[in-house]
Amino acid sequence: MSRRIKRTDPKPRSRDERKEARPFKARSAKTAGPRSGAKPGAKPPRFAGERAERRAPKAALETSAPAKPVEALLPTKVQTVTVTADENNMRVDRFLEARFPGLSFSHIQRVVRKGELRVDGKRVDSKDRLEEGQSVRIPPLKLDTPKAAGPLSEAAQKTLAALKEMTIYEDDDVLVLNKPAGLAVQGGSGMTRHIDQMLEVMRDSKGQKPRLVHRIDRETSGCLLIAKTRFAASHLTGAFRSRSARKVYWALVPGLPKPKQGRISTFLAKEEGEDDTIMRIAQHGDEGASHAVTYYAVVETAGNKLTWVSLKPVTGRTHQLRAHMEHIGHPIVGDPKYFNIENWQLPGGLQNRLHLLARRIVIPHPRGGVIDATAPLPPHMQQSWNLLGLDASRFDPIENAPEE
Repeated sequence: MSRRIKRTDPKPRSRDERKEARPFKARSAKTAGPRSGAKPGAKPPRFAGERAERRAPKAALETSAPAKPVEALLPTKVQTVTVTADENNMRVDRFLEARFPGLSFSHIQRVVRKGELRVDGKRVDSKDRLEEGQSVRIPPLKLDTPKAAGPLSEAAQKTLAALKEMTIYEDDDVLVLNKPAGLAVQGGSGMTRHIDQMLEVMRDSKGQKPRLVHRIDRETSGCLLIAKTRFAASHLTGAFRSRSARKVYWALVPGLPKPKQGRISTFLAKEEGEDDTIMRIAQHGDEGASHAVTYYAVVETAGNKLTWVSLKPVTGRTHQLRAHMEHIGHPIVGDPKYFNIENWQLPGGLQNRLHLLARRIVIPHPRGGVIDATAPLPPHMQQSWNLLGLDASRFDPIENAPEE
């Protein structure tokens, strides 16, 4: 595993008593010494194949200068922007949320409902999806007056305790949760409990609520990054958009992928069914199609019947890893949407649940240095690893791959 180096800030509040979950620490460019065994001046290792992908500007990774406050980024008059390739197939409300962190859900819905936001001159719904190259008219925006934080009810105190139990790391700007499988990140049809709703109990003295800056699927467990301030939300959202955030996932798949390390590059498009929605492999130019790139590497096998793979998504499309592994003939074990191998029997003792973990996230800290978070295997995956004789401390070929 990669080495963590402490920040020079006051010691953050972390759950040291969690033996499995290693709290991540930020690395400061000013105070961090060379890695063990590394040559002086040598570059730190990066993920395999990353050199071939678009990188964020160097300044985005190293600068410790404060970013502009969110209020300064909000348009004070009508402006027109163009949908980028990374924003292709993004929902209208998610588009506004990503571009202007800190806007309330109600404000976004109100702007769209009144027709103040238009796409190619036409009114849209907040759930409509954008296409690369479209022109979006954005009206003047402002932050809503924050709600005052009041005393917590008994139910709210239980929710706060549940969030603290999930916490891997927390400081004044950032919160990282080890989200359990089965708990949704945001609300949907019939959804009564989800992370976004739970964060209401963490409003600060100014009434500011922590904000989601990325999402993982409901049945996926692991690292979920949350901004506690508008300043952090703006910085972290920008890091995701510029792809200076690096993520590693672990999964269990049937068979043995060949080659043992590879790159999956396809276009993905949403396909609406009668009862469900999935991402299908599409062609360039298809309506709603977005380019998606994933690197994978075999970590360890269990008798060639099951394989532990490490996955690194370069892009962040919906269900990208699940659709890509199905595309190469090795869908993730327990996936209710994409596992379609006929007559395949789940080995005895393994639970029929999605075996996908958001294992690690590395991203520049809003105030300098680097956030490096790692989540443990969830209980159902740990049970499978134990039964199959897989060693969770084994060298990860993506996480520790040299740059050359």
